[in-house]
Amino acid sequence: MKFITNIRDYYSQKRKSGPSNLLTEPLWVRIILIVVAICFLALFLVLPLVVVFNEALMNGINAYLEAIKEPEALSAIKLTLIAAAIAVPLNLIFGVAAAWAIGYFNFKGRNLLTTLIDLPFTVSPVVSGLVFVLLFGRNGWFGPFLQEHNLKIIFAIPGIVIATMFVTFPFVARELIPLMQTKGTEEEEAARSLGAGGWQIFWRVTLPNIKWGLLYGVTLCTARAIGEFGAVSVVSGHIRGMTNTIPLHVEILYNEYNVSAAFAVASLLALSALITLAIKTFLERKIDIDILDQTGSKEEGN
Repeated sequence: MKFITNIRDYYSQKRKSGPSNLLTEPLWVRIILIVVAICFLALFLVLPLVVVFNEALMNGINAYLEAIKEPEALSAIKLTLIAAAIAVPLNLIFGVAAAWAIGYFNFKGRNLLTTLIDLPFTVSPVVSGLVFVLLFGRNGWFGPFLQEHNLKIIFAIPGIVIATMFVTFPFVARELIPLMQTKGTEEEEAARSLGAGGWQIFWRVTLPNIKWGLLYGVTLCTARAIGEFGAVSVVSGHIRGMTNTIPLHVEILYNEYNVSAAFAVASLLALSALITLAIKTFLERKIDIDILDQTGSKEEGN
């Protein structure tokens, strides 16, 4: 326990005093490392963002707004938001349930479930899209059944939502699992011993302790849902004004050599990325503070 206290005091002092020079590398080595890191970020992150906004505004603000207000662009924006609005809440429910099961219980298949959650990270989005075509397409496994009941999934909104859900479902669970394992079950057990029910424990004990990690996972999930291209490209059919999301609409505009309009619409994705980065940084600080506070509370209780 003394070791935990020392760690907590160290990080508390570090936040107040800023980074300390614990390494003994020569000054020139540190300068080179810093310059390399800055050049890398400038070349691969900052410069592309500058190019996007420069090309988007090259023909003036009026042309920029016209490209965004164009009917097909508005349709793509609407469809992107619809897919994200459906996929993210469903992945939120799955992520909380999976994290609760893996973090709090031991059961057969626990390791398998943990491995399967990472599946979308290892499978190419294009491959996952092809799998959904094989399952729900006209000649797919469920194709005859869907045609018989006049249900359309591939080349329609349901297929886009399913593809988006698949590529985004690990984010919430992956953020919550280590957080809930670190937190432990002591508070839930104490609440149960005092007569609290399952929903009371969740809303008043578990949720407040994981809220920042939950928001972090939802933020990453939303960002991926908005920017997904590969899987959605396969299942959408590229029907203009109907099944094109923002990334697909940008591809079509660029292939038609409408570069200014393509970058104008792409700037919306760049803006969402910057907003996601800001929210991510804020939530990371909150998560770190919460973990330190919970560690300190446990140590004081012991």
